[in-house]
Amino acid sequence: MFKRAFIIACMLSLTACQSTKEGPQESELTPQVTELHTVPSQMQPHHPIEQQPFPTAPIHAEDVWQRIRQQISFAPSSHPRVLKRVNWYLQHPNYMDTISQRAQPLLYYIVTEIEKRGLPIELALMPLIETDFDMQAYSHKHASGLWQLTPLIAKHYGIEINPWYDGRQDLIDSTRVALDFLTYLHKRFDGNWYHAVAAYNTGEGRVLRAIANNRKAGKSTDFFALQLPRQTRHYVPKLIAATQLLKQQLMPFPAIANTQAITTVSLPAATILDRDPNWSMLAELNTGYARFPALLGGPNRLIMPIDKAQQWQSYAKNLPTMPSNQWQTYTVRRGDSLSVIAANYELSVSQLKSFNQLRSDTIRIGQHLVLPVLADQHYTYTVKSGDSLWRIAKQFNVSVNKLKQWNELSGSTLQIGKQLTIFLAAP
Repeated sequence: MFKRAFIIACMLSLTACQSTKEGPQESELTPQVTELHTVPSQMQPHHPIEQQPFPTAPIHAEDVWQRIRQQISFAPSSHPRVLKRVNWYLQHPNYMDTISQRAQPLLYYIVTEIEKRGLPIELALMPLIETDFDMQAYSHKHASGLWQLTPLIAKHYGIEINPWYDGRQDLIDSTRVALDFLTYLHKRFDGNWYHAVAAYNTGEGRVLRAIANNRKAGKSTDFFALQLPRQTRHYVPKLIAATQLLKQQLMPFPAIANTQAITTVSLPAATILDRDPNWSMLAELNTGYARFPALLGGPNRLIMPIDKAQQWQSYAKNLPTMPSNQWQTYTVRRGDSLSVIAANYELSVSQLKSFNQLRSDTIRIGQHLVLPVLADQHYTYTVKSGDSLWRIAKQFNVSVNKLKQWNELSGSTLQIGKQLTIFLAAP
């Protein structure tokens, strides 16, 4: 382990800005930016980094990771926190296989949006640091989605959050807001991207106070000198480590084709997808819709693989639309009939048939029907001894991810007596 760390440190120090001063070299720890830092002159690093514009996208890259690598402009660092994370990555060689698999349909879009805005390409690696490219991730602080946006920030920047749709878990909505917010923070912190990224993680108030405290004490205001929460102290080093791994090619990043992977199609105001397995991938690309396959309350568009767009047009002509703004699914059981189900849910048989595009009165055990439901009829389940998310999800025929999404659960641990909201008919 010591030998590995020593070799890595030597490799990184060769590419870092040079200095012979003892202690942390602050000039190594500041990214290249397009605006000068507004810190007192006595606190400026002894060897300031040359200011350069962010490079334009190389058009010859065949792999999105390499497209990112060729544009990296943040300075490398041999700070112990960075090296610790580099070592972690090197000790988990299969980690990037999982990351690339999840990022494959997303990364080209993210990189393109960042380039359009002229932002540093390193920001494309933030979903790796935040969520391992998991679009349905939740944190204990109620941050959600690929970019871990809080409800406050999301709503401030115009994201829709309602019982049917959470734009924080939508690739397009969340990427727009995350980049808007990062652009604001970059200006708020006078062009210092490390401060901006730290503030993205912990809030601008904490970073501003840490900077003010260091200035008052005559200390450096570079990121590594600030007194910040532990998570934030390691958050920026994780991003730096990932960029160095990629820039210096210290480990393989499985290739992702540098071509557009997804597109969007428009939808009516409310749509229900059927359960055609040919379109099952749409649930993974459209996690913003909380009660898929009912597409309600969102931006009236659908993200799909670009090679499926033409096929979708003919398929979509026969899709039903949702006449109500709330819904649930019901699994047909022994003894059920359309008249019995309709009576139980205060519907007419003709309405029930219309909702589900049924041409006859025949239904079969195990068949799934879509039913409208009032908001106060949501089922509440109380966790009992021996319960787990997997067991509850299986009981109600839903996914664990949906249980987490509906109840804003960041982990898999449940407390006895906790009440869970389930958007299905009670058994």
